[in-house]
Amino acid sequence: MAKKDIQERTLNFSIRIVNLCKILRENGGTGYDLSKQLIRSGTSIGANVEEAQNAESKPDFIHKMSTSLKEARETNYWLKILIATEKKLEQRLLPLLNESNELISILHAIIKNTKAQN
Repeated sequence: MAKKDIQERTLNFSIRIVNLCKILRENGGTGYDLSKQLIRSGTSIGANVEEAQNAESKPDFIHKMSTSLKEARETNYWLKILIATEKKLEQRLLPLLNESNELISILHAIIKNTKAQN
């Protein structure tokens, strides 16, 4: 996958997370509380991918992409909780969960491939 692809995917994912969090905040309740966690981790994925593009070294790149991976896993966790507790939003949440799973796989592959390069 080209660097641009992961940058575009994480940007688009962040936008979808922001839009979801707007809905969660409008609905109030527990979804409102969870939206605070979700917006931080969900938008941090792309922010760290962007930072990695100007990494000072290969270890710095790996570190930033690893941080992005950690944030993707956290986002995945919050989405699973929301799917279990916000049934009326399930159809909106499932595609986001699928995309977060794909981002996790992509980021893991990028990190693995970067480590394998000499």
